[in-house]
Amino acid sequence: MLAYALKRLLSTIPVLWIAITACFFILRLAPGGPFDGERPLPQAIKDNLAAHYNLDKPLIEQYLIYIGNVLKGDLGPSFINQDFNVAEQLLSGLPYTLTLGTSAFVFAVLAGILAGIAGALYKNSLPDYLLGLFILLGLVVPNFLVAPILQLVFGLQLDWLPVGGWGDGSIAFLVLPVVVLALPHIARISRLMRGALIEVLNSNYIRTARSKGLSRTRIVVRHALKPALMPVVSYLGPAAGFLLTGSVIVETIFGLPGIGRYFINAALNRDYGMVLGTVIFYMVLIVVLNLIVDILYAWLDPRVRTQ
Repeated sequence: MLAYALKRLLSTIPVLWIAITACFFILRLAPGGPFDGERPLPQAIKDNLAAHYNLDKPLIEQYLIYIGNVLKGDLGPSFINQDFNVAEQLLSGLPYTLTLGTSAFVFAVLAGILAGIAGALYKNSLPDYLLGLFILLGLVVPNFLVAPILQLVFGLQLDWLPVGGWGDGSIAFLVLPVVVLALPHIARISRLMRGALIEVLNSNYIRTARSKGLSRTRIVVRHALKPALMPVVSYLGPAAGFLLTGSVIVETIFGLPGIGRYFINAALNRDYGMVLGTVIFYMVLIVVLNLIVDILYAWLDPRVRTQ
């Protein structure tokens, strides 16, 4: 298992390098710059700023300097918010983003698995039809449309939940963002779980278990659940990545003080350092999550390690 994990870890290094390189050159080659505001600066000041941030050097030299700093663990300065560097801003927003993403991930996994089990056990009945409708809505309707609808209904009209902000950090401020962020993944997980469980329940060894007089609950829990979870487990890595990156939009809509706020502001202001730092942070996090899922998948199915 350790050799398999090390092999998977080493294979991610070229992916990270290619992604960082692509993001660096795309940002640098795009028109405009971090100091091209509505009120133009005097040319002398722009030259001094360019020299301070190494923007006056050839592009390939800028790239080598940046890669060298990243290898040392330095994500560089923020071009706009000069009071804090990129790492400090990311660390300040990280607790909020992780709280939102982790809560949405746990909620999506639990609700998706339970909904998928219900759909498989009550196939072609009213619960299954309702599940199909929910899956369709969850996959089709984007979260930036669901969010204002929920804010209008539960926040303004019913006055049950706050419409935005972090407040005192209570659960009430997290309910709507978590639901909005988790809905499409609940739909996908429930669809995967339903299809896999139906296939497993029609297998020969499940028929043998039924012939021995085992109850349906014991058959599902003891014999069918683990193999049916395989497609769901394979989806958890991308799902966790989607939840964390998707939180950028949700944080902006609900006014949460997470990393998404810094990323949106940096993208609008062409803050090279902050945009690249956020992209690197998300890439490393997604790679780590996918590595964990690969190890979990190999633990559930030893044939993966053998192959």
